[in-house]
Amino acid sequence: MVALIMDIGVQGLNIGDTAGPDETRRLAQLAESLGYHSWWASDHVVLPSPRVDPSPSEPDTVIVDPLVHLGFVAAATTRLQLATGIVILPQRNPLVLAKQVASLDYLSGGRFTLGVGAGYVEPEMTAVGVSFDDRGARTDEYLDAMDQLWHAPAPSFAGKFVSFSGVDAYPRPSNVRVVVGGHSPAALRRAATRAQGWFGIGTPSDIRGHLSRFPEQPSGFRISVSAPVPLTPAVVAEYADLGVDELVIYPPMFDGSVDEVLKRNAEFTG
Repeated sequence: MVALIMDIGVQGLNIGDTAGPDETRRLAQLAESLGYHSWWASDHVVLPSPRVDPSPSEPDTVIVDPLVHLGFVAAATTRLQLATGIVILPQRNPLVLAKQVASLDYLSGGRFTLGVGAGYVEPEMTAVGVSFDDRGARTDEYLDAMDQLWHAPAPSFAGKFVSFSGVDAYPRPSNVRVVVGGHSPAALRRAATRAQGWFGIGTPSDIRGHLSRFPEQPSGFRISVSAPVPLTPAVVAEYADLGVDELVIYPPMFDGSVDEVLKRNAEFTG
């Protein structure tokens, strides 16, 4: 067994054949027993039908809502950290999402990380009534509004897309971290100024390039990366040298069954 270099997570198993209740419970408990640090769930409310680029999947692909899925995983596990990788934030009502996040954090015992992104599939965004051109501005504003509802003594917010005052919501989250996904300049800025971490995708070379464009990171900032290459001691060390805190694997990308991939990569969990 190699020495622990960083945390290892798993993602995307709320999609396709692994998304049913029995498989979800079994795989989440397997990942926890093997020492995985985190379990990340993906998000698409609807998909274009017929499929058009850049849609990631066929329209009949099963994608369980990430917050519902993670609530199920929370009940089936005790230590596994839970995260959205990512929620398409401008498609969600920020007050409703803030309540869902606080509730999931509360019921999981503080195990939840909210990963968000601005989205990239225009037909999906149009279908839920959100302007594709406004997605970045909405993402910024929604993050600020949720922060108010989670942390302000007397929450209030006045913005272009959301306004509220004279309301409050409990439970307040105890330990929710926000991470921002994406590689655009706006996403990197958003991560550095409105979040506690960044969720990237790419090879070590890709990540090196993204990090070279990153604004100054606040103290305690955490970098999580979805690794599209098989993990080896050398590859893991290369990511670690870049300052990556956590590697997240997507088992369907690799040879073998999900069980085999999880067991094979468990050597990197310490």
